[in-house]
Amino acid sequence: MKKVAVIMGSDSDLPVVEKAVTVLKSFDVPYEMHVYSAHRTPEEAKDFAINARKNGFGVIIAAAGMAAHLAGAFAANTTLPVIGIPVKSAALDGMDALLSTVMMPSGIPVATVAINGAANAAYLAAEILALSDDELCKKLADYRLSASKKVLEKDAAISAQYNG
Repeated sequence: MKKVAVIMGSDSDLPVVEKAVTVLKSFDVPYEMHVYSAHRTPEEAKDFAINARKNGFGVIIAAAGMAAHLAGAFAANTTLPVIGIPVKSAALDGMDALLSTVMMPSGIPVATVAINGAANAAYLAAEILALSDDELCKKLADYRLSASKKVLEKDAAISAQYNG
């Protein structure tokens, strides 16, 4: 199975990014986590992106706040799918990061999840890898079935309490 690269622009993004790692681990998806900055380590970020495919990666998740150019910097240097996680900052509540991540020029796409939406970034990465991995596809389907059953159990409990 291909690996997922989980990149954060700063180690201050770790509390958000750890949610992605938790999801990847739950599906036994291999990953590597790194800190690269689009502005402070542009050459290292570029080198990682350029070599990601030959180094066994299938998807890149990039989390950054404020100017949030990290996902775009990676997308500019690879044809692998890149998923951006806009990270909430104090100044503009993450709207700055969200807009920086979604406003990509034509031909350089970045799939973007919600502000601090690291778990969904990991689910999306797993779904992308599952296109060529039947075992992972089954794990995702089983997860969805389990989640559905939990909601229906909660519905039954609420209905019994309030509709009786």
